[in-house]
Amino acid sequence: MRKQDLALLLGYFSHQREIINELMGKIQKADTSTEERTIALGYLLHNLYCALEDLFREVADTFENKIEDPSRYHRELLKRMALEVPKIRPRLLSRESHQLLEELRGFRHVFRHSYTYSLIPEKVEALKEKILSGWAAVEKDLGDFELFLGKQLEKQS
Repeated sequence: MRKQDLALLLGYFSHQREIINELMGKIQKADTSTEERTIALGYLLHNLYCALEDLFREVADTFENKIEDPSRYHRELLKRMALEVPKIRPRLLSRESHQLLEELRGFRHVFRHSYTYSLIPEKVEALKEKILSGWAAVEKDLGDFELFLGKQLEKQS
């Protein structure tokens, strides 16, 4: 792997983590007390997954090329992040993080594609609480992978 590609990925990774942390701060403060607030929280949860998926796409593009089946792209990309690619890269997500983000991915799909569907405040709030309670595992996984990238870059210097 070229040093420039690795450096670019590390920079992008750090930038995306800042965006993800900002979104998490907003999600922590959000509530479902009105329909508008429920929609706003849904939008934040949707954006959180999209920010994570953008990060996963860059990792996949840098290390192991593209996902072949476009009809299963989102599911396969997330699954790939839970896999170690021997002699290429460690897994980015633990089993715990993968399961949590699989649920968030499912919500993102419903949110994005259900134009006539009203969000159920209790379900959106439950997802928020689940994300918040499991977020430490995701944060650890992201941090560990960012450290891996930094070490790989140092090896090439």
